Amino acid sequence: MVGTEEHNKRKKRTAREQSLLRFILVAAALVLININSSFVFKRFDLTADKRYTLNETSKTFLKELDDMVYIKVYLKGKFPPGFERLSNATRELLDEMRIYAGDNLQYEFIDPSENENEKERNQFYQQLAEQGLQPTNLESKEDGGTSQTIIFPGCIVSSAGREFPLMLLKDQLGVAPEQMLNNSVQGLEYELINTVKKLRSPIPPSIAFLKGHGELLPIEMADLGKNLAESYEIKFVEIAEQLNSLNDYNLVIVSRPLQAFSEKDKYILDQFIMNGGRVLWLLDMMNASMDSLRNSSETYALYNDINLEDMLFRYGARINPDLILDLQSVPIPLVTGYIGNQPKQSLMPWYFYPMVSPVNDHPIVKNINSVWYRFCSSIDTVGSAEIKKTVLLKTSPYTKLLPTPVRINLNILRDKPDPSQYNQGGQFVAVLLEGSFTSNFKNRLVEEMALNPELGFKEQGTYSKMVVVSDGDIAKNDVKENSNSILPLGYDRYTNTVYGNKTFLMNIIDYLTDDSNLISLRTKDFKLRLLDNAKVNSSASTYKLLNVAGPLLLIILLGAYKNFRRKIKFAKKVNV
Repeated sequence: MVGTEEHNKRKKRTAREQSLLRFILVAAALVLININSSFVFKRFDLTADKRYTLNETSKTFLKELDDMVYIKVYLKGKFPPGFERLSNATRELLDEMRIYAGDNLQYEFIDPSENENEKERNQFYQQLAEQGLQPTNLESKEDGGTSQTIIFPGCIVSSAGREFPLMLLKDQLGVAPEQMLNNSVQGLEYELINTVKKLRSPIPPSIAFLKGHGELLPIEMADLGKNLAESYEIKFVEIAEQLNSLNDYNLVIVSRPLQAFSEKDKYILDQFIMNGGRVLWLLDMMNASMDSLRNSSETYALYNDINLEDMLFRYGARINPDLILDLQSVPIPLVTGYIGNQPKQSLMPWYFYPMVSPVNDHPIVKNINSVWYRFCSSIDTVGSAEIKKTVLLKTSPYTKLLPTPVRINLNILRDKPDPSQYNQGGQFVAVLLEGSFTSNFKNRLVEEMALNPELGFKEQGTYSKMVVVSDGDIAKNDVKENSNSILPLGYDRYTNTVYGNKTFLMNIIDYLTDDSNLISLRTKDFKLRLLDNAKVNSSASTYKLLNVAGPLLLIILLGAYKNFRRKIKFAKKVNV
């Protein structure tokens, strides 16, 4: 017995020593890991879509911040689960950004409704609206009914005495609320990084709006110009056959010219492109307007000769002299009868106003709203295969083409359309061209001019990019005639709908002027994993029972197993 007791004591002592040794080794390992972590930084993102991993472009940009950026996020308070997710995703992204930016990035979350004084709270709401954050009247469904909440799903980004408003919730027509919130979460990194980049840019890119050929007037582009002025230097420029007129600009916007370009103006524009300049073409190949239908129910659209067809063809695109009719279209008011002496108006789909949607996930068009076109034409991609051609927008499959001249008559709305006539498929209406373009004047200049060093003629350009849009009015905002007040670009006053025109154009301009590939962040794709509501509702009782009884049953089984092991252990000791 004595030997057995000494053996047990030695065994217990050995076990204690082994436990102590294991503790010391684990403690030493933890200390070494902590010391090493101060020198070596590594994070692991185990999600399938890498939603917690910043793009390398973002990391580099954040590391190079040399001044404080402060972000006030107005996503704090009681939200439905979807908006709670948007709030949490914003906080997680800002935490991730701070890892690379350090103390140069600070943020706070603010509840705009926390003030119990109604007057002061409304004043704060007004202040946020004046700063550029628009409220959202949120209606959420609950078991007992619905509830409404006013929130400001956005933030104010400020640095070096400047500030930009940023809406974090991106509205999309015809998109389910869950998908809209998911798309907003997907775009957070791009929106925040891009806003900070614009805020910190010491020398903003310069943009020239061409004039002198009957282009859109400044008041007709006031809303787009106002938004661009926050991040770009903009100016209305007339080429006037002056060779150096475009030298100081990064981007030229040709917005619905109505008069033909001279060959000298075309040459200057061509050489601007050959030297790497970027161009946004917003062109009407057919001269059509609703103004012609104010006093008559019928008008004609004729070919608009602006003398740019050969240039576009050489670069890789051709806008055809036709008009598109699309059954998927924006409505207009039409007098359908009279009540007494008062005309009765109804909203009818106007087939000459296609409501166009993106056709791919290119960063320019990913997750944007449908775009409102007015009297547009079809585009063909042509020319060299070395030029990369990307279709950005096209009409619905229920499309019809009318070649010039086109008779436009409001009476087509009074009859139900025949779908068999709208069978020409989706037509391209916006195309991106990228590559090294060939000059439109190659082999057209006399040798004396081609070799003249003062002209500096280049027949093959450096890398450039351009976008061709077959509607000049896509950038035109409406103006109230009685007050000259500006309506938002893309806003339809008859349906109170805001289409994606402004976002589309801003994305194009960001893409054309930025060579850092920052806009590629918009291609992030987070899979939306939703519960099957029908299955959940039909099996609710079963799931509730499992949630309550499951843990209790598991505890009982573990207790029974432990009791069984103890009985076996003590039985062995009794036998010894």
